[in-house]
Amino acid sequence: MKKDIFTLLGGFLTALLFFFGTIGVSFEWFTTESINAFVIVVSAFAALAVNVYAVWKNTHFIQGFRDWLRKREAKKQNK
Repeated sequence: MKKDIFTLLGGFLTALLFFFGTIGVSFEWFTTESINAFVIVVSAFAALAVNVYAVWKNTHFIQGFRDWLRKREAKKQNK
């Protein structure tokens, strides 16, 4: 699914490039190569963001779980 989203983004930007070419507007930096590079950067950033979130969530969950286990053991020992 992620690959499809980035393919659609690249297709939209390519259509935008052709639209600008049709109406006579051109940018030197807005080429097919720059579109492909942009799509690669966006997909890499999305993968990085997902992985950073997963690492953060996993670390946060594990620390919370350990704290909960310590409290549970302390309650058992106090009884």
